[in-house]
Amino acid sequence: MSQNIESVCIIDDDNIYINLVTKIIELKRLSESVLVFNNGKEAMDFFYNSMDSEDKVQVPQVILLDLNMPVMDGWEFLDEFSKIKDDIKNKIDLYVVSSSINLRDINRAKSIDAVSDYITKPLKPRDFERILE
Repeated sequence: MSQNIESVCIIDDDNIYINLVTKIIELKRLSESVLVFNNGKEAMDFFYNSMDSEDKVQVPQVILLDLNMPVMDGWEFLDEFSKIKDDIKNKIDLYVVSSSINLRDINRAKSIDAVSDYITKPLKPRDFERILE
């Protein structure tokens, strides 16, 4: 299988989930690299720094975003990311990946321009195929 995605970004505070998703991506060779941030603030700091940097920083093509995290949760990240997404030259597909099955959360996430889709945890093999291939 060829790698279509150069970089995937996981924004989540659940280390078990992070390790599982990272292993699947590596084993299936779905991406060359995986960036991991444990909360939205760490991720936003990365995006702000990559915009300010003169060096070519590898901006991820896919973001897998959890909603419930400390420091800056997924909703706060989406608010901040929406403000800068048009300034990022590369196209980024952002997927909210949450254990919440609350229709209000799902509809709220899907109503945000920056969000490509909402996926309920745990990710299934067909979810990886749809997102990363």
